[in-house]
Amino acid sequence: MNKKINGVLTAIVTAFDRDGAFNPAAQRVQVKRQLDAGNGIFCGGTNGEFFVLNEQEKLAVTETCLDEVNGRAPVVAHVGEISTRETIRLGKQAAKLGVDAVSVITPWFVPLKQTELIYHYQTVADALEVPLFLYNIPARTGNTLQPDTVRTLAAHPNIIGIKDSAGSYESLSGFLKAADGIDNFDVLNGPDSLIHQGFVDGCSACISGLANVAPEAINAIWTRFQAGDIAGSREAQESVTGLRTDLYSVAFSPAAVKKALALLGHDVGESRYAVSFSNDDEQKIRQIVNQYLQ
Repeated sequence: MNKKINGVLTAIVTAFDRDGAFNPAAQRVQVKRQLDAGNGIFCGGTNGEFFVLNEQEKLAVTETCLDEVNGRAPVVAHVGEISTRETIRLGKQAAKLGVDAVSVITPWFVPLKQTELIYHYQTVADALEVPLFLYNIPARTGNTLQPDTVRTLAAHPNIIGIKDSAGSYESLSGFLKAADGIDNFDVLNGPDSLIHQGFVDGCSACISGLANVAPEAINAIWTRFQAGDIAGSREAQESVTGLRTDLYSVAFSPAAVKKALALLGHDVGESRYAVSFSNDDEQKIRQIVNQYLQ
């Protein structure tokens, strides 16, 4: 029986040192912050900058997170690569480390038909002993999982859900409808703007990038909902609206989140991808941190 994954999983940043190398000690500090707030860990995702990590680094991040968590919360690792073969290879190594599940993004760069996506995911799921979440983020990959495709894939015993990061309520509700009546298949919400609504509509968990900077505030959306305080959960969601819209308007999430963490006193390093903050950008993030997080 697979472990049910509920609540908040933080799409945790990958900590780098001043030379841009992976920093395990700083990573552990960030994992501990999330555990203290009641959150699980989703490592190697978009906020973890998987797209600029090599294979050894992806596994080192996963191993470090698992070691710090030490069974106290769920850990899901993203292992999606462009090719089916490489996805399986990375997935098998992550499984050996002991993750509760893996997440697999749709392949990118190459446009794929829905039948090809079905083949990709079924082949990966057949090859792995660890449970698998589909991961839909079409703005970044150019490939969209359709609800009918997801319903087909949900029949596979090793595919246990989907993380939807398309960013719209229409997309999320489409997957919830597709999953309706299917046992042991869950929908995980990706956008920070839809955490509360996702729980109301039936999502089992959310994967939150914003929880890196506001772990307790994001966790409150879940804990209040779980306690039956629906109004309080909605209120907790509304309390992070300004932080979310203001921070994400400055830059793409990982870099903006890391800059905010640095201003909060957390040395997680700079993002590796090509990003440059002007003095004006830094001042905006400083104002956001002072307004919402101090």
